[in-house]
Amino acid sequence: MGYGDKPFVIASAPNGARKTKADLPNIPITPAEVARTALECKAAGASMMHLHVRDEDQKHSLDVGRYREMLTEVRSLVGDDMLLQVTTEAVGIYTAQQQMEMIRNLLPEAVSIAVREIAPVDADLNALKSFFEFMREAKIAPQLILYAPEDVARFNQLVEIGVLPGDKFPVLFVLGRYTAGQVSQPFELLPFIGASPYVSEWMLCAFGPYENACILTGAGLGGHARIGFENNHLRVDGSPASNNADLIAQAHDGSILMGRKIATGEQARQIMQPMW
Repeated sequence: MGYGDKPFVIASAPNGARKTKADLPNIPITPAEVARTALECKAAGASMMHLHVRDEDQKHSLDVGRYREMLTEVRSLVGDDMLLQVTTEAVGIYTAQQQMEMIRNLLPEAVSIAVREIAPVDADLNALKSFFEFMREAKIAPQLILYAPEDVARFNQLVEIGVLPGDKFPVLFVLGRYTAGQVSQPFELLPFIGASPYVSEWMLCAFGPYENACILTGAGLGGHARIGFENNHLRVDGSPASNNADLIAQAHDGSILMGRKIATGEQARQIMQPMW
């Protein structure tokens, strides 16, 4: 498929695990708020939602009941034409076993998984292989999160030794870290490009006011984008975005100018499928 023929997947990451309304008053937290955000982002060009849930104190949670409520609320507003992805993010709270147990119980259509969290050096590789085999049989689409070259090396190893039972997998390249004042720049994408033969499709996310510049660099190199208040709340001109859809619209318009076609929800589902 040629450059201009590959649909560009825009995923909205509207809240993440860390920021609260004390940090950003217009960040969506509740299922109803996230569902309205999803509808706005869909209208702006997003075909995928990256979903986090919080507890009553706005703290990160992997509670299955809360996730079911969130997924039901979002799906009721956006319909079927959006891929809904959950996360296993640990945030220093959850073990790899707890992350895997959540997915076994929730059975989402898609999930993002940080390689460094699910497969640390002391990981039980047999249990991990069994988990990924379960995901394959349950038709749950994983997206492996890679923060640095050592994560890419670990990802490559997991495929080569058969822990990840397949040929190629969708990944997310994270340009930067979840630290105060983090500002990502487009050149940070370069070490990731071509670093693994086991990547089916790649997406990136970036922090700070150059988020959109990073996203459009990725679009030009054939990748996909995850955008939103989880990583950044500033528009290109440095002004605060009124909502997540503002950021989606910037990426949508820029990628069109770069010759990329915007993916539908069904196309996003196909693109985000691993080659098991």
